[in-house]
Amino acid sequence: MSAPTRQVLGTVDEIPLGEGRVYTVGEEQVAVFRLTDGSVRALGAVCPHAGGPLADGLIDGSVVVCPLHNNTFELTTGCSPTGQPSVPSYPVHVDADGQLVLG
Repeated sequence: MSAPTRQVLGTVDEIPLGEGRVYTVGEEQVAVFRLTDGSVRALGAVCPHAGGPLADGLIDGSVVVCPLHNNTFELTTGCSPTGQPSVPSYPVHVDADGQLVLG
């Protein structure tokens, strides 16, 4: 799986605080999360355990919980403290115009 190139995904306001959304980047699905402090994180969108939609999972300041079987993934690294294979993590930020920029 290759890292997505720099791409504007949309405005940060499209993601409510404390939630995630899925974006298609090339052939990959990327889950972008907007934490309650306003920061953003991006991970691969599919849980490697059973294909759960990570963007629909619950998040706190450091992990997302897969809604299917409660496996967790660190939002900064994609590593799983619950023993699952990692999901990719991607650099993402909000630019001065409020646009989500991946890469």
